[in-house]
Amino acid sequence: QVPLLESGGGLVQAGGSLRLSCAASGRTFSNYAMDWFRQAPGKEREFVAGFSWSSATYYADSVKARFTISRDNAKNTMYLQMNSLKPEDTAVYYCAARKPGTTPRDENNYDYWGQGTQVTVSS
Repeated sequence: QVPLLESGGGLVQAGGSLRLSCAASGRTFSNYAMDWFRQAPGKEREFVAGFSWSSATYYADSVKARFTISRDNAKNTMYLQMNSLKPEDTAVYYCAARKPGTTPRDENNYDYWGQGTQVTVSS
């Protein structure tokens, strides 16, 4: 069973919105902290948004006030609402799961990664 599965990517014009979903197995969702990353063409993968174990949220500076992370525990699903999209938001977006207490953003701490979903923002 694939622990993480992203969906919701697509092509959108600048200024538009998309909502990404990350569906997890029940075991993954309840035992792990989950975050969003992205990788633009020719660039390294970067952290986008995530939850602390206390469910506080945190964001990369580049997406603050535009992106919102949320989760539905009943559905074992995490979301990324992306508003006011810019061409520089174009990337493959990944969700990832790490054990509680581990440092976010450090990719070495993540046990599971989704396959990614493509987001393309046209100017």
